[in-house]
Amino acid sequence: MPDMVNPETRPEPPMTGSERDQLNGFLDFLRSAIVLKADGLTDEQARAVHVPTSGHTTIAGLVGHLTYVESYWFSVVLGGQEDPWRERFKEDPDAEFTAAASVPIAELVAAYEAECQTGREIVAKLDLDQVITFGRSREVSVRWVLMHMIEETGRHAGHLDLLRELTDGRTGE
Repeated sequence: MPDMVNPETRPEPPMTGSERDQLNGFLDFLRSAIVLKADGLTDEQARAVHVPTSGHTTIAGLVGHLTYVESYWFSVVLGGQEDPWRERFKEDPDAEFTAAASVPIAELVAAYEAECQTGREIVAKLDLDQVITFGRSREVSVRWVLMHMIEETGRHAGHLDLLRELTDGRTGE
């Protein structure tokens, strides 16, 4: 697993290479931004609410959400595993955010990194053109899942960038 917070070893997206290498490279670059934005925070800082209209939009909440999204798209959809959160969502549509509010940020980041590694391992075994059927006969290609995760992770990396700056003034990748 790459060191996500060390500037010397943090993954950079490749400017050349195969489609698979570039998709995986961009996703790992964005994943590293998520870890970097949570690095060095106290639990209180990670749970700080800066968006008055959404108490779930915290650094901890977004790391929890991204951990769930990694698990869902890679382990559940591509890997065929059961969704361990399915029952929680029936009672609380924001379950991944709610659960993250009581977990130490170091544990949230470790869980996120573990899900990222699981995702890498699952994708490595699949062809980008492979179509997976999931849910109620929905179909998705492995390529689409990677592109979706780049978009999802990038969007939330931007949110985390702003939240981190509001928390302690830290900016940059």
